[in-house]
Amino acid sequence: MDQEIKVSFPGGVRVDAEYKGFIIKTDQPKYQGGEGSQPAPFDLFLASLAACAGYYVLVFCNKRGISTEEASVVMRTSKSAETKMVEKISIEIQLPPDFPEKYKNAVIKAVDSCSVKIHILNPPAFEILAKIGN
Repeated sequence: MDQEIKVSFPGGVRVDAEYKGFIIKTDQPKYQGGEGSQPAPFDLFLASLAACAGYYVLVFCNKRGISTEEASVVMRTSKSAETKMVEKISIEIQLPPDFPEKYKNAVIKAVDSCSVKIHILNPPAFEILAKIGN
């Protein structure tokens, strides 16, 4: 099934993306000419990785009746000084004290199957076209 995301430009360097009935608003930081009023698109990309990991922890725990009240996920990134690109992403699953030790490797495996991560490792083909007029 094909999906469409419609992008509009509400002013300044803000860019909005309409997807599945949601408006996802973005802006650039002040040092890049924006107002810093919304996350930048790359910030949302990184946040989607962390949120995806969190979702898999949540589902894993819910299926086993394990409380997530004291659980969380912390994602850290490291950038290359040379390329300024993210060169390492570390995802730490912070589990509650009563989390069963027998599930530790299984929850890591669950997070490893995050669909956002899988798409990074197996990227889609990109096609960029320009159309003038309607």
